[in-house]
Amino acid sequence: MTTEKKTALVTGANKGIGYEVARRLAEQGHAVWLGCRDTGRGEAAAGALRGAGLDVRFIALDVADGASVAQAAAALAQEMSHLDILVNNTGILAEARTRPSDASIDAMKAVYEVNVFGPARVTQAFLPLLRAATAARVVMVSSGLGSLTGQSDPNGPYYAVNSLAYCTSKTALNAVTLAFAKDLADTGIKVNAACPGHTATDLNGHSGPRTVQQAATVIIDLATLPAIGPTGGFFNEDGPLPW
Repeated sequence: MTTEKKTALVTGANKGIGYEVARRLAEQGHAVWLGCRDTGRGEAAAGALRGAGLDVRFIALDVADGASVAQAAAALAQEMSHLDILVNNTGILAEARTRPSDASIDAMKAVYEVNVFGPARVTQAFLPLLRAATAARVVMVSSGLGSLTGQSDPNGPYYAVNSLAYCTSKTALNAVTLAFAKDLADTGIKVNAACPGHTATDLNGHSGPRTVQQAATVIIDLATLPAIGPTGGFFNEDGPLPW
């Protein structure tokens, strides 16, 4: 790993969309840190990418554990002088088919710990390295299910999905995105939310019609925005989405 390259950290990157994002960034010449909480799976995923000739390493990172996040930030600060790209990809799903009136609040708290508080604590922890970059980019991997406009449209594709935990966590993540974008507007750091679409991953039992290659496109685009690119927005590969 070399600090002369542009650097990237992708959370939840041992499989699925995160793995594809890590692969694509590395193929573009970035030195990529692949973050996940399971050491065995993380090392295996990073090893597979290194075997393909890519500059990728594993870093132990549990976004729901403040100590783990702090340790990862300290470890990377010893390895690099700056961080150009942070992709907050880790997410979990619970009680997807349970009516909100019957949903477990404990399950909701667990989802928020990963999907909302996780990206917030990771972004805070890595801000010193992001600030040290020339023009860092932060991408929050959200979902169209987090759009209040989409959720309230009876004729829209998201109306039928009404998960108290997951949908509202992505709405909250969109608000977290906007809060950081406003806070960092004068630093050159751009913060945006990405909707990868309904993608076939372990999260949904591979029920989605989209591939991880398709899903990664908008994330890569936002992670490599030029200086004139937007900040504080919510996008899929076709453009801006309504909050």
